[in-house]
Formats: sequence, C-alpha cells, structure tokens
Amino acid sequence: MLNHVMLGTNDIDRAKRFYDAVLGVLGAGEPIRNVAGSGHVRLFYRHDGSAFCLTQPINGEPATAANGGTIGFKCTSAEQVQRFHDVAVAHGGISIEDPPGERNGAMGPLHLAYVRDPDGHKLCAIFRPA
Repeated sequence: MLNHVMLGTNDIDRAKRFYDAVLGVLGAGEPIRNVAGSGHVRLFYRHDGSAFCLTQPINGEPATAANGGTIGFKCTSAEQVQRFHDVAVAHGGISIEDPPGERNGAMGPLHLAYVRDPDGHKLCAIFRPA
C-alpha cells in the first residue's frame, strides 16, 4: 500500500547516524543522498520494495514529530525487535511505553518495541509470528 514515508529532521547528520544503525538491523543499506532544488538535503533508504526518507524541512520551519503518529517497521523475529530497540537506544533514541516484548493484539500475539528517534518521532518495531 505504501511507497514511502518521509520524516523531517532538524539535524540531518545526527538522523543519518541514528537511521544508518537502526535500519541496518532490518537490512537497509546506505541511503541515497539528494539535494533538493531548494538546497535542502534528503536521504532515501530503500529496502524490500519501499523507501524511508529523511529531509530537512523545505519550508525552513523546524521539524516536529506528529502527535499520535507512529512509524511501524516490520521485523522477522522477536530477537530482531529487541535488536532494533537496543540499537535505537544506543544511538540516541529513547525507549518509550512498555519494555520490548510480547503483547496480545487483536489478531493474536505479537512482539513490539517502541522508541523515539532523536527528533522525537515515534517508531515501532513489530513482529507477528505466523
């Protein structure tokens, strides 16, 4: 359904260090760096048919996190959920909500971890066993 997700950042270099590490857990490689016509830097991480993008806000205003917004990253195991969380925290993220682990969801058990990135965006690592 989704082609890409783009988030704003107030520090593109800090965001790159964070997401290089965190998205590396999922198998994403080095992002494509692009400079918009406005001069603003954008980073495009491509993996598994989709893209996760970071940008300096083109309107010149500070980047802010969406209140109520969450970006969910699909993991292949409960262990990968835990690694995503631990790498995020080690690279400037903040662990939020309950500790990483199994939860009972509407569609059965799943493994979740929630963190905020250095700009305050809420991220979820999720694994649904078959």
